Amino acid sequence: MKKNGFQFIVDADGNKTAVLVNLKKHRRLWEDFYDLLIVESRREEPRIDWQTAKQRLLKKRRHYA
Repeated sequence: MKKNGFQFIVDADGNKTAVLVNLKKHRRLWEDFYDLLIVESRREEPRIDWQTAKQRLLKKRRHYA
């Protein structure tokens, strides 16, 4: 692994095709990347307004209390 914590994988033509990231050195980067993946995976989910979401959260909180 390179000193900067990144190592690129290249194909036979020398084109970068992947990257290895040192997660010990770049933990926050991984957390941000993971958060973006979660957001993208939920993009097509139906939306609800804030008041409805707030009511659901409060109801759950009372249920577990």
